[in-house]
Amino acid sequence: MARRVAVIGGGSSGLCAIKACLDEGLEPVCFERSRDIGGLWRFEEQPEEGRASIYRSVIINTSKEMMCFSDFPIPDDFPNYMHHSKIMEYFRMYARRFDLLRHVRFGTSVCRVSKSPDFATTGRWEVVTESEGKQQSHVFDAVLVCTGHHTDAHLPLHAFPGIEKFKGRYLHSRDYKDPQDYKDKRVVVIGIGNSGSDLAVEISQTAKQVFLSTRRGAWILNRVGQQGYPIDIVFTTRLRALMKQLLTSSMASDFIERQLNMRFDHAHYGLRPKHRVLDQHPTINDDLPNRIISGRVRVKPNIQEFTETSAIFEDGTREDIDAVVFATGYSFSFPFLKDYVKVVENQVSLYKYVFPIDLEKPTLAFIGFIQPLGAIMPVSELQCRWATRVFKGLSTLPPRHTMEADIKHKKEEMAKRYVASQRHTIQVDYIPYMDELACQLGVKPNLPLLFLTDPPLALEVLLGPCTPYQYRLRGPGAWRGARAAILTQRQRVVQPLQTRHMEENSSASVLPLLRKLAVAVAVFAIIFLLL
Repeated sequence: MARRVAVIGGGSSGLCAIKACLDEGLEPVCFERSRDIGGLWRFEEQPEEGRASIYRSVIINTSKEMMCFSDFPIPDDFPNYMHHSKIMEYFRMYARRFDLLRHVRFGTSVCRVSKSPDFATTGRWEVVTESEGKQQSHVFDAVLVCTGHHTDAHLPLHAFPGIEKFKGRYLHSRDYKDPQDYKDKRVVVIGIGNSGSDLAVEISQTAKQVFLSTRRGAWILNRVGQQGYPIDIVFTTRLRALMKQLLTSSMASDFIERQLNMRFDHAHYGLRPKHRVLDQHPTINDDLPNRIISGRVRVKPNIQEFTETSAIFEDGTREDIDAVVFATGYSFSFPFLKDYVKVVENQVSLYKYVFPIDLEKPTLAFIGFIQPLGAIMPVSELQCRWATRVFKGLSTLPPRHTMEADIKHKKEEMAKRYVASQRHTIQVDYIPYMDELACQLGVKPNLPLLFLTDPPLALEVLLGPCTPYQYRLRGPGAWRGARAAILTQRQRVVQPLQTRHMEENSSASVLPLLRKLAVAVAVFAIIFLLL
């Protein structure tokens, strides 16, 4: 049974990995190469080698109730969409609450992880670290890799002929920090993912002109959903997940695309892609349509080539350019584990995206190497809870042929659904994947039992947002505060918005309950008819 566990990386995944180890009575030692926790979400003026980097104004695209750790709600007064400084504040609160920092060795890089000579019988690993120029060797019973997948900038210069002749400045979005650097300049941003659209909007506030270059276009969602609720609160519900199973992908896409085009017609704005809305990771940006309609951002096709001072686009148009920002994503690798895990075109074969299948002992796990349609923090946390139970021998993995079949099926389904892209190699749908992990751990909410024993809670679990607290209601790691957290989650959404006192409309407060009851009756009627 594993006792000492090496945790590589002190970002959000590393923090919940430490806590999961402690919850299972294991002894974690976290190696963090920098001098502080936070990983991706810790802003630095200068990018650090081997660590993700963000810009000064970045705000997360997932709301606080959907991104919190499952037994530690984010404070009521924190905004729903948090600036990176607020995210760091929350991480520090979490670390203090569970006394995590004493298990972290800062300024320590992991150079090599290799099997110990007796691995076949013990599953142990030799971990070589370096701190202040000195190397040290350690032996651990298990290893959790929590280094993230936003570390290595993907900069495909070979795909842009003439870039070597371009006399202006070009950089990857990882190196972008402040829009003042582009004051009165003509800038092209390449890529229409979340980073590309965010930077196009921000740079357009100071630049003379911004061009947003995209190969495919994109469907644009905004953070603010129906009735002003965060979009992930609205969409990430068990009822919607159930309805999605009853609809074809085409029917679901038709519905969502109609909703998006009611906000603004994507064809009129030059954004409509050929692919359907569910075929690509969503781009979330509230301000892009406003910048396009005001002319501050102009949408352009892919760049055919660069000259010394301009960009020539595939439609034959030419624009004078002073700077280029490549928002072309990231790749990931594990140089300290190269003998055991192969990454090919951002793909790695892991069971449930966590465990390698060709080891004699399941004592190596990868945390957070997924791209969920939702927040990654709760996903990483649930992966950690499962992995530590496997390390202890309390949960077992299936035979190799079963794991191979699962990996093959996931790759085939991903290839069938998504546009071919290196960003679509580790995609997961939030609720199905969380439930998949929860079944491995024995913590998936039992809805039929809840309706029999606790109807108010059952209604919120079914109709409300699928917040992380749902995975603390039962089973290993159950938290006594989970029920209260679920029943008060909407209050925490609304509270930071209520900075001006308003008289409450008593009749309005009754309507949501009536709607919930009506929907619940309809759902059960449908299920009964299907049975």
